[in-house]
Amino acid sequence: MSQLPHSSRFLERLHAGEPTLMLTVRTSRTMDIVHIARSTGHHGIMVDLEHSTMSTDVAAQLCAAADSLGVTALVRVPEREYGMIGRVLDGGAHGIIAPRIETVEQARDVARACRFAPRGQRSQTNMVPQLGLRPTPARELNPALDDATIVQILLETPAGIANAEAIAALDGVDMLALGANDFTAELGVPGQYDDPRVREAVRTLADACRKHGKLMVLGGIGDRALLDSLVPLGVCSLRITGTDTALLFEGARAHAERALAPHDR
Repeated sequence: MSQLPHSSRFLERLHAGEPTLMLTVRTSRTMDIVHIARSTGHHGIMVDLEHSTMSTDVAAQLCAAADSLGVTALVRVPEREYGMIGRVLDGGAHGIIAPRIETVEQARDVARACRFAPRGQRSQTNMVPQLGLRPTPARELNPALDDATIVQILLETPAGIANAEAIAALDGVDMLALGANDFTAELGVPGQYDDPRVREAVRTLADACRKHGKLMVLGGIGDRALLDSLVPLGVCSLRITGTDTALLFEGARAHAERALAPHDR
């Protein structure tokens, strides 16, 4: 049986400190974006169901396409929608990003929704795209999927940061992430990523992850110099290159500026 290598290799890269690129998919609705991600050197995509109107059906098709192309696909589910987790995992997602988690109990609910009994409460299935939709007995499928499923807990509030170590200690949690956009908004300084409280939050998460053998991800900071100053605290090598929406806008603007630029004489 397939060993579901994509997500395992993805985590191996990060634990080894290898540069690992991820593209956020928010606007695109066809597998073209997955091909573009792969051909531009991205190792993963993050399908964003929190900030888009994309259906779970489209999300699952993108994830299945990613699996076929050797690209790891994580899905950021809407806040607190635990029932959606099993559906996107059954549809081909390699892992889940759970936003705005604040308590150990909330993080435990996410982790358990991603694992079969006895580690969790994921509803039983026997056919998934990662295994070619081949009917597979639970004794083989359950441990294979449990081991291959990535769970990222996204902390975006001071309350979440305060519980970081207890969350990092949970079985079934692979990564903790700081969402800098929402975190600075919660602090009353939206977009001020150089606020010392951001640095302290990064340090808190990184220390918790280091203690429990987990990965710490930093998202939302586009300033390369500032990001580089925070990486030594323990931020892993995952870099989100941007969203398809922003990249489309930037490309359209650049083409418009070129079209209106005066010709050299």
